[in-house]
Amino acid sequence: MKPSGSMYWVVLIALIFSASGGNAVEYVSVSESNAILYDAPSIKAKKLFVVNRYMPLEQIVTLESWVKVRDRSGGLYWVEKHALSNKRYVFALLPLVDVHAEPDFSSPRLFQVRQQVALERIESTGTGWIRVRHQDGNMGYVRSAEVWGG
Repeated sequence: MKPSGSMYWVVLIALIFSASGGNAVEYVSVSESNAILYDAPSIKAKKLFVVNRYMPLEQIVTLESWVKVRDRSGGLYWVEKHALSNKRYVFALLPLVDVHAEPDFSSPRLFQVRQQVALERIESTGTGWIRVRHQDGNMGYVRSAEVWGG
């Protein structure tokens, strides 16, 4: 039996929210000096890439000692769990990314980072900006659209 009138819309909206509610994206980062990405969860599987420390990866599936991850290009790989950390980093996507004093384009630019430079992710403002820390200790805000791993 199909719900009628306004009840149909209530049911539809509830289904949409329940379907999207559990899909929070979880990121991890490489904690060792480098990590090998494999095509299956086994050290006997094909080795595909080596990635450097702080590389942010989207966590897709977690097994006992392996994690299936997605990189910024959308590729799916397996990595040994011990090579990862829950400490969050983001990588600059553009050739140069401005880091601002406040989460606002009109605030002063504190410094710039080059493409693929890792910044520690401190927090999201919820307004399209992320508070970050450079390895030298300087802190500021970047646009979430300009970094991967946010």
